[in-house]
Amino acid sequence: MTSFELTKEIVNILDNKKADNIQAIKVDDVTVMADYFIIASTTNTSHVKSLVDEVEFVLKQKGIVPRHIEGYQHANWIVLDYSDVIVHVFLEETREYYNLDRLWADGTVLDVNELID
Repeated sequence: MTSFELTKEIVNILDNKKADNIQAIKVDDVTVMADYFIIASTTNTSHVKSLVDEVEFVLKQKGIVPRHIEGYQHANWIVLDYSDVIVHVFLEETREYYNLDRLWADGTVLDVNELID
């Protein structure tokens, strides 16, 4: 699966689980960390965990597991590292505080509506 296909798959999973304000940013021109960042948020920590659990579950069924997961215990910002695709799921106020959307503004923001099946 290419990094773009993985990005599309994750965006669809997050959309199906009712994540808010999903952003997909192509960052391979501005960093060597990853090809894509996916940023999503929600209003409570239970939903943050639920979103991450669903991404992890669906992708594991396809043989894709994250290299690392960070932040699960506190659930105000959980990061799933799939090497070329890094997923950030935030509690809304934490997302506003860190403002990764602005931090990675030099990347290319994809139209999420075109990624959703």
